[in-house]
Amino acid sequence: MAESEWQDAVITRGRGTRRCVLTSTHDAVRPPAGVRPTGTPPSPSATPSSAGGTTMTARSTRRTTAAHSRLAAVGAIAVAGALLLTGCGDQTENGDSGSSDNQSSSGAPLADKLPQSIRDKGTIKVGSDIAYAPVEFKDESGKTVGIDPDLADALGKQLGVKFEFENGTFDTLITGLRSKRYDIAMSAMTDTKDRQEGVDADTGKKVGQGVDFVDYFTAGVSIYTKKGDDQGIKTWSDLCGKKLVLQRGTVSEDLAKAENEKCPAGKKISMEAFDNDQQAQTRLRAGGADAGSSDFPVAAYAVKTSGGGKDFQIVGEQVEAAPYGIAVAKDNTQLRDALKAALDAVIANGEYKKIMDKWGVAEGAITEATVNGGK
Repeated sequence: MAESEWQDAVITRGRGTRRCVLTSTHDAVRPPAGVRPTGTPPSPSATPSSAGGTTMTARSTRRTTAAHSRLAAVGAIAVAGALLLTGCGDQTENGDSGSSDNQSSSGAPLADKLPQSIRDKGTIKVGSDIAYAPVEFKDESGKTVGIDPDLADALGKQLGVKFEFENGTFDTLITGLRSKRYDIAMSAMTDTKDRQEGVDADTGKKVGQGVDFVDYFTAGVSIYTKKGDDQGIKTWSDLCGKKLVLQRGTVSEDLAKAENEKCPAGKKISMEAFDNDQQAQTRLRAGGADAGSSDFPVAAYAVKTSGGGKDFQIVGEQVEAAPYGIAVAKDNTQLRDALKAALDAVIANGEYKKIMDKWGVAEGAITEATVNGGK
């Protein structure tokens, strides 16, 4: 659950034509809202892979031949004339008719909700720290897999675009969003008021415009230790006088700093922060720390998979449960609202539940998409 480096995180972020069309379209109907998904976790030894893609449609035309009789030809001309008249109209609001419009009416029911610039390029660039299993990580073949990539594939089917993940360190993702390197940031990012308002969590000062979030999951923060050696750690207060490893810029780091202020003199928490969570796990595994901390789904996945389940154990209860959100620039409300509509659609059609069940995280599932639900 990752906090961004707000000192460098200021967020910034078609003319219609009149045309006659000899074709017809079919409106797609959005399904009704669904119920909260539930499920059982997969085998910890298996690493699921994501699947998805975009749907392309083709327009076909009907051809006439010289063998038709004069009467048939006259009839055909009359029908064509009628179609021409009904097809002509003011296309200003809908824009040019093309492959993206055809996709919207067939395989991608929500494509018309996207900004035209994104529909034109057919992709949404996603900034993500791809080293946070099971949320997003590389499998043995080097493919980006996890909860976020699977969910992005499902959203892409609704919107008629491909989500392209680009790897970056977590504390630079908001900066990349500001510079328009990314369209969105999707990386187990906790939706907080500070991030929404562009406030530095350490100083309380306004340092940027902030971002909007489309919330898609709920998770808390956990502490884990080497298996069979909990060092007497059960709660955050037990970390006083201990060495803790974690990922830089995360809520885990914020919680550790807050707890450290409560520790008595001479028993402060020694913190070592890394660029990614896998590096922190490696240090703990090698005996270089007493405990580690990360989001509950990540800690639970490490406990199940690292060393065949023999390396780590979770201690105590998860704390600070809060939503993960897809970060979008404040001035890109159309993209934000399109993502929310697509998320509601995949919740309603059951794809969201399948993804949560696949990765064994159904306990963090939501029942409807919200915007800026973090506190």
